[in-house]
Amino acid sequence: MQISAAAGRLRSRNAAAVSALLAGGAVAAAAGFARRTTDRSPPSRPALALTAGHRAGSGTPLLLLHGITAIWRVWSPVLPHLEPHHDVIAPTLPGHAGGPPLDGRAEPSIDTLAGAVEAELDRLGLQQVHIVGNSLGGWLGIELARRGRARSLVLFSPAGAWVSQRRIETLAATIRGSARGLGRCAARADRIASNDALRRLLLASQVAHPDRVAPELLAALIRANAQAPAVAPLARALPRHQVAPLPPDRGYPVRVVWADRDRVLPFKQFGVPMLERLPGAESIRLHGVGHVPMSDDPAAVAALVRQVTAAVDRSAR
Repeated sequence: MQISAAAGRLRSRNAAAVSALLAGGAVAAAAGFARRTTDRSPPSRPALALTAGHRAGSGTPLLLLHGITAIWRVWSPVLPHLEPHHDVIAPTLPGHAGGPPLDGRAEPSIDTLAGAVEAELDRLGLQQVHIVGNSLGGWLGIELARRGRARSLVLFSPAGAWVSQRRIETLAATIRGSARGLGRCAARADRIASNDALRRLLLASQVAHPDRVAPELLAALIRANAQAPAVAPLARALPRHQVAPLPPDRGYPVRVVWADRDRVLPFKQFGVPMLERLPGAESIRLHGVGHVPMSDDPAAVAALVRQVTAAVDRSAR
């Protein structure tokens, strides 16, 4: 028993080290390419602006929350599937590129992010909304639900719970290093994103199908790392505590969807402890997708959201 447990811990540490090495190697390759390239001709596609958010569609309000270092545009592939049914609100999180600044008097944290998003809901006159979150956005969605803002909660590989403290600290350090390295590549983002090999390398840990991510979106994500002051302090703060459990007597449904190819937050190390904190939540494994599944299979992601939101809306009517 002791030998088996020790072997499991060793495998977990090795997997974390391999993931960190792959991420570091991808960023190093992009940086090397950026230093070598001298082509200053304009990109073949117009650059995507780093903006504060997106709102479109009609129906009950639906809030989409992205992960750390990302921008609202990671939800772009699923928007055509959701906007015919919902008033879709997809903000760029505070302290991220294009998003509003965080209060400089408070250290970036889940609580400060939740407070800022809640204030925006108040400004829009929205008390309760359907909430969908991915990664850090999933953790943030849980905290907003705790504050009474959720009509329903659908979480795609939410961050916030883990088995190994060493593994989460390694992941946080990898996020900081990758953000710093990619930020230095911002001026060559379009050239890097248009290189097929580099695009596959940079996206390998995030998605199952890098070829389905538009080069202009990857370029925007690279540039976003240079304009996200909240990322480094957030990555330092997040490993300090795990998400608190939600009460079992919730008045809204919770669906937790975990990617079967999640290399950032594998299910055994992160999904199992998360489900322990969400008693009664529905658990689904989504096949053929990675940690950020929206580009891998947008129709399936949207369907998993709509199954929950439609049931709640029918019940309310």
